Amino acid sequence: MINWTEISNLHVIAKLEQILNEWFGVEQVYSDLHYKIRSSHLEKDYKFKSPFMKTVMGMNHGYDLICQDIEKVTDQLQDSDAQVIVFETFFKHVKAVVAKVDVEGEFLGTVFAWPFVKDDITPKEEKELIAQMQECGATEADAQSAVKGLNKLTPKDLGYLEELADLVADEVETFHLEISKREERIQELNSELGDKYRYHTMIGKSKKMQVVYRLLEKIAGSESSVFIQGENGTGKELVAKAVHFYSPRKDNQFLAVNCSAFNDNLLDSELFGHVKGSFTGAVKDKKGLFETANGGTLFLDEIGDTSLSMQVKLLRVLQEGTYLPVGASSPRKADVRIIAATNKNIKEMMAKGEFREDLYYRINVINVGLPSLRERTEDIPLLLENFLKKRCDESGVPMKTFSKKCMEKLLDYPWPGNVRELENEVERLVVLASEDKMITPELLSARILDHGDSQTPHVTRGINTSGSLKQALEELEALMIKEGLKRCNFNKSKLSKELGVSRASLIMKVDKYGLDKRKKAANE
Repeated sequence: MINWTEISNLHVIAKLEQILNEWFGVEQVYSDLHYKIRSSHLEKDYKFKSPFMKTVMGMNHGYDLICQDIEKVTDQLQDSDAQVIVFETFFKHVKAVVAKVDVEGEFLGTVFAWPFVKDDITPKEEKELIAQMQECGATEADAQSAVKGLNKLTPKDLGYLEELADLVADEVETFHLEISKREERIQELNSELGDKYRYHTMIGKSKKMQVVYRLLEKIAGSESSVFIQGENGTGKELVAKAVHFYSPRKDNQFLAVNCSAFNDNLLDSELFGHVKGSFTGAVKDKKGLFETANGGTLFLDEIGDTSLSMQVKLLRVLQEGTYLPVGASSPRKADVRIIAATNKNIKEMMAKGEFREDLYYRINVINVGLPSLRERTEDIPLLLENFLKKRCDESGVPMKTFSKKCMEKLLDYPWPGNVRELENEVERLVVLASEDKMITPELLSARILDHGDSQTPHVTRGINTSGSLKQALEELEALMIKEGLKRCNFNKSKLSKELGVSRASLIMKVDKYGLDKRKKAANE
């Protein structure tokens, strides 16, 4: 997709726009392939260069009339081999030029030079045009002023205008191609470097995380609603931020709200704002998050905790783009992209009547499912290294390392609190390690240190039951791994799942007990 905002700010485009206005008195209007105006003409404080267009846009249905022209001629241009077309607008005798933006055979939008009349227009035809404008809602004075301000172009002038409109379209195409090539090269370099295991601030090399990354890359240019599902601590807000900062809205606000942190009345005021005097304590108007985030993205975390009445209000914003502040009498418009998240089973809630189906289908245009940490154990070493470096850098201490035994314990633990629990544990270990460079197992939290020690062995044959418990457990561990390697034909991924440990932990234990030589292990 074309980034129309960036294109409007290009020096060469701005210069061509200035020439089009000064020479021909026309406005330069962009439209995408969905007929939507992408130039600045819809902004509240836009200063129109053409008096005629200003008058039309001030009419009750003026914008709709312009959109009608755009839709009609865009369809005509798409079906034509022509690059530029001169067409009759809705208003009698008023004309415009449209040029096709076509990138490598793909139609992406149009550039309009609008409006003007031909130099052979008669006084009678001008009166017809003024009368038509009055019928559409313009005052007689405004209509006369608008028509008087229209440039009358000779056939030669019109030829120049067509060439300039085509030149603007060419500049748009060239810029888009250059940006696309640059982004492709950046992606190639990121893949070649060690950054291929990252997306924004998320980290993971597991297959499940790579699936998430590929999905996020596909929706980067979209503005559709996104629904993120996953357990607490899996990084739902990180995904929401990544979606925002890789989207066309990246230069505007990203705001987040935890819907479970407020009761219904407070959440209503937080999201939609309130007017002075709407309730006791409302001593002044307050902007809600929808107003503050206008033009940007609003992340609704734990949307599954909202009441049915709140869900109705959220549905209205998504469907109509309007909301009503608490105590207000008239609705306000909102241009906000919604990203929602929950750790609850929404389908079960819908079956029980606790969550509206129509809202679910509105927020669930793009669904992102985040795996728990126990489903991507191969990411644990990568996450440990990243969190350790981050915490050491923030604390201003030299980089620390985990001892082998400490790493084994960390890899064996199931992490029910997911990535958030892992990061908190690393922060704790850095603090407790103090000046020591090596982080040893006795510093681990009790739940991690004791995990697995209470499990009763099922096989004791061949194990020395005398001596220390630690020695006996190590002998049992070595025997189970050795027998398992034979049974699984040395498939470590299969054996790690069977034993309930991560593959990285199993590899460390195989190395520890000298079981890496297949022939030696098979002959014993």
